[in-house]
Amino acid sequence: MELREALRTTAAIREFDGTPVDNATLYDILDTARFAPSGGNRQCWQVVVVQDPVQRRALRDAYLPGWYEYLALSQAGLVPFSVVADRDAEAAALRDAPAFAERASAGPGGFAEHLDAVPAVLVVLADLRNVAAMDRDEHDSTFVGGASVYPFAWSILLAARDAGLGGVLTTMVRRRDGEVRELLGCEPYHEVACVIALGHPASRPTKLSRSPVESFATLDTVDGAPLGA
Repeated sequence: MELREALRTTAAIREFDGTPVDNATLYDILDTARFAPSGGNRQCWQVVVVQDPVQRRALRDAYLPGWYEYLALSQAGLVPFSVVADRDAEAAALRDAPAFAERASAGPGGFAEHLDAVPAVLVVLADLRNVAAMDRDEHDSTFVGGASVYPFAWSILLAARDAGLGGVLTTMVRRRDGEVRELLGCEPYHEVACVIALGHPASRPTKLSRSPVESFATLDTVDGAPLGA
């Protein structure tokens, strides 16, 4: 597959046809993704492939509370967990999260409720001993430090696309970070970066919808003239 096509067609896939993904395929995907760039070429990532059914259910159970909170915030017209959120409005909206959980328990469920049944589940960790975080002293947690791990996560999805698979990157489990860390046996220097679900897509979108370049790229300043073709 040509790189340009892969970049324009790698969608977030959350529905799979149930075909297993073997370890050899996962190895090949990671063998390609490991060439992703990282600060100082320190390759600060570690991947836990979760296969044990008990572990998978526990990971799903850690995922679900954040998902229902996300739905409640979205329904209230808020950007879920925005750094600049109206915390009072957020707190009011979150009171509806149990209702979403109750409704989900009565239905067939979707990706979140069946995360434990996804063909391949990978948890990507960052080894903070090898992360150069330029904003380390500015906040309680670093945003910039992700530059050394998320290119690797995206390379996993691109390599999976090349292998005929699809997948999605999600950070939802960070809402129950302590549970996930204990589940995986993390050391204090490990940071949970994301979960990547992979499998053979039940279907593929034929066209992705994205904002045009002019809507987000400007010249010289934030309010500068749009960059044109």
